[in-house]
Amino acid sequence: MKVLLRYFPPGKLMKYTSSPLSYTFAKALILEMDLVNVTRSMVEREPMLLKLGLDRVEEILSRYKLKHRLRGHMMPLTNCAFNKSGNRCITGSYDRLCKIWDADNGRELMTLEGHKNVVYALTYNLPYSDKIVTGSFDRTAKLWSAETGQCYYTFQGHSGEIVGVATNNPQSTLVLTTSMDRSAAIWDVRSGHELHQFKGHSAEVICGSFSKDNSMILTGSFDSTMIIWDVRMQKEMHKLIGHRAEISQAVFSADSKQVVSGSTDCIAKVWDTVTGKLAGDLAVHTDEVLDVAVDLMGNYFATACADGTCGIFDAGSFQCIATIKAHQNEVSKVLFNPQGSMLLTASRDNTAKLWDVKTRECVQILQGHADEIFGCSFNYEGNKIITGSKDNSCNVWAIDPVT
Repeated sequence: MKVLLRYFPPGKLMKYTSSPLSYTFAKALILEMDLVNVTRSMVEREPMLLKLGLDRVEEILSRYKLKHRLRGHMMPLTNCAFNKSGNRCITGSYDRLCKIWDADNGRELMTLEGHKNVVYALTYNLPYSDKIVTGSFDRTAKLWSAETGQCYYTFQGHSGEIVGVATNNPQSTLVLTTSMDRSAAIWDVRSGHELHQFKGHSAEVICGSFSKDNSMILTGSFDSTMIIWDVRMQKEMHKLIGHRAEISQAVFSADSKQVVSGSTDCIAKVWDTVTGKLAGDLAVHTDEVLDVAVDLMGNYFATACADGTCGIFDAGSFQCIATIKAHQNEVSKVLFNPQGSMLLTASRDNTAKLWDVKTRECVQILQGHADEIFGCSFNYEGNKIITGSKDNSCNVWAIDPVT
């Protein structure tokens, strides 16, 4: 017997196999359902699950297990990311390389060579995941085939290190780069040509992203401001001014009607993308805000702080739901799982932790790294996690189906 979660369309399936008969029971889910409560109701009704036991079912469904430790770079890692399905992942390094890994068996599949300096930023073109973009301190970005490793184009035009890359999903027709030269640029995936360079910041541009409908670009800078750009008109729409120190992270909300920003001034802020005005402050921290996150359901915002705490906020009222003492050292990364039910935090204390958003309880500690965890991400379904550490390894974690 197997119990599986089906995310698209949402559902939970039980498969009974007893030769020569096989029976499958499927239960449709809606996004608002509490999966734990649904599991309990299924256990109460299904004899096979009742024998297994509620605690055992919940434990197996919710716990991530360390599957593989990826080691292959000769110098420290900089970044890591999954493709859509989570069966492959990529890593970047100071050794000037990007490596593609099989996340199911932990094997290195190929190495993308060509950059002349640190490979600092990388991404798949989600959801297709047939291309990879890398950004380097050599002031170039490259577009690669995720299947063959062929380099399609080298994007040249920046005069400073490239520290951020993004694609306009799901079309995957544009690449966005952000640079230490105080600018951002968009590039045509089909021709490899630069379409426009966005100049308006007075310091390094450290983050950038596309809005949900790809009509806007958001850039954040060490000059303490963010700018919302009109992609089609290729001009500035709004400059978001209000932070008193460097921007650490800035992201669009799930519907792109708002921007959430974090700064080393110890405050996170919410902005209206239509008016460019400040909508509210997320002010609960006493130290630098190092990261911010939004959940895809549009219900919550989260912040990560250098004081070891993370904040969870209601996305409608901006009220703080909880301030969690998450780690013994600074929280470097925070993000929600795709369902918005769990919060993942990564820290300089060498651990990552999973938190139940509703109860604010720590449900699992991901241990195994010997140094600071600088990055982490979920795959598209949320059943896999990758954590990248300064111990020069990436760990792949996954939830096993009930068998």
